[in-house]
Amino acid sequence: MKLKMQTLLFTSKALFVGLLVILTACNSKPKNQASSEKSASQATDENWVQLFNGKDLNDWQIKFKGHELGDNYKNTFRVENGLLRVSYDNWDKWDGSFGHIFYKGEFSHYKLRVEYRFVGEQASGGPDWAYRNNGIMIHGQPAETMALDQDFPVSIEVQLLGGSGKGERSTCNVCTPGTNIVMDGKLIEQHCINSKSKTYNGDQWVTAEVEVDG
Repeated sequence: MKLKMQTLLFTSKALFVGLLVILTACNSKPKNQASSEKSASQATDENWVQLFNGKDLNDWQIKFKGHELGDNYKNTFRVENGLLRVSYDNWDKWDGSFGHIFYKGEFSHYKLRVEYRFVGEQASGGPDWAYRNNGIMIHGQPAETMALDQDFPVSIEVQLLGGSGKGERSTCNVCTPGTNIVMDGKLIEQHCINSKSKTYNGDQWVTAEVEVDG
């Protein structure tokens, strides 16, 4: 049996962010077989593959709301100093054009490690909830299937948040644009479920690791 693999993508909201992305090689075997093999293999056997090459976006697809696939609207996604960067310095104000960048491959049974940070100021007119807000869609629809004016792909998102300097604001929350999840055997219809992470204020680098079991 071959499992349906998962599209990996990153979401762009009204913010500035730098991302460095690393991912393990995918395993498309049945979950029970993959689990048994995993128990017999130690972490030292993991084969990490760097998805982002630090040079260009040739392995990525870009989709903005209201724009055709491949249009890097206002040069928002870019490579600077070896980093994948989301920058709004070419925007006069936020106009509702949510954007996503999709890796060309599909994956199942993998670990994803991301180093990220938020810098600069939010684009003028951006919604409050989008302040220092980005995300990793660990399971989502392919870029080619998104409608022209679709805000977000149907997906399960690992939400990445930066602190505002006031109160708690956890990162690595789970959000579910266009779908739902099951936790502890129960259907969860709430859009976002907060994690128990601490709040990361300022421009510091944060490392997040996600394990996906198919």
